[in-house]
Amino acid sequence: MGIPLSSPLRVALIGMSGVGKTLWAKRLAETGRPTISCDDCIEERLQPLLASGGYSGINGVAAWMGWPNSATYSERESAYLAAEISVLDQVLTDLERDASRELILDTTGSVIYAGNNVLMRLRRQMTVVHLSASDAQQQLLIERYLADPKPVLWRGAFLPRVGETPVETVARCYPVLIGTRRQSYAALAHCALPVEELREVALGAHAFLERIHALGER
Repeated sequence: MGIPLSSPLRVALIGMSGVGKTLWAKRLAETGRPTISCDDCIEERLQPLLASGGYSGINGVAAWMGWPNSATYSERESAYLAAEISVLDQVLTDLERDASRELILDTTGSVIYAGNNVLMRLRRQMTVVHLSASDAQQQLLIERYLADPKPVLWRGAFLPRVGETPVETVARCYPVLIGTRRQSYAALAHCALPVEELREVALGAHAFLERIHALGER
């Protein structure tokens, strides 16, 4: 059975933070299709909470959430996920109401925590493409997170040991989080495109879409 890539074009990009979802969403937007950034929509929904602490932007959201061992992290993680589910529900409701609407959806790394109902709707309404990172890229993703933190939902995977600093715990636990998520992304996606391969051949937007279609013909 082929990948359901047809008109109207609806593509949802999934994968770990830093893997290149936003980059490819912007390239696909150059074809004239409307694009939604879930990061931006989540920030908008969290704005009342962010504003009270003077936070703004995606890095501000990460700063507001704090390190996973902070006293407020669990509560803020839940607030972030609730906002994300609300964003996805609105996006999917709009698609369900308008069968002719096209969309490129730039999801977050935590989309897989949105619940089975939302995820099955996502698969029905869109072609879900996993931008997959190789084992060799795992360390790069960790370094990017430490250098330029983005919001990350750990969902209990941050398990500090006695005497560890938060940075040391991240370095040890983030690979485990990546491995667990990789399985969930694979289960959700209609197809996977290796990020290393995309970078090597320097695909344009149309070639990117052709690659997805070709995967359905194998």
